[in-house]
Amino acid sequence: MEGCMFCKILKREIPATIVYEDEISLAFRDISPKAPTHILVIPKKHIRTVVEVKEEDNSLLGHLIYVANGIAKKEGISEKGFRLVINCGLESGQSVWHIHIHLLGGRKMTWPPG
Repeated sequence: MEGCMFCKILKREIPATIVYEDEISLAFRDISPKAPTHILVIPKKHIRTVVEVKEEDNSLLGHLIYVANGIAKKEGISEKGFRLVINCGLESGQSVWHIHIHLLGGRKMTWPPG
């Protein structure tokens, strides 16, 4: 999608610290981390929000969670715990219109989140 920051990262037009990539997804460190580990896991397919997910995307979303879990293990945060967050829409705090999972860990999380 033209103008999408994450699509530009996928095309290597914007630099990012990539920690994982496969044919379906890409994961990179957040430039404004909210925890010691803050990694974004995105699909290579452009989907603006969770509201726009279609039945055909079910396996894609499962794959993103699988990838996030593997990264959490690699980052050493899976034993103590981590948080996965998907924001959807303006009031949730979504600021990039390309679906993404925030993988947060490395510190104690509070509840409610915000």
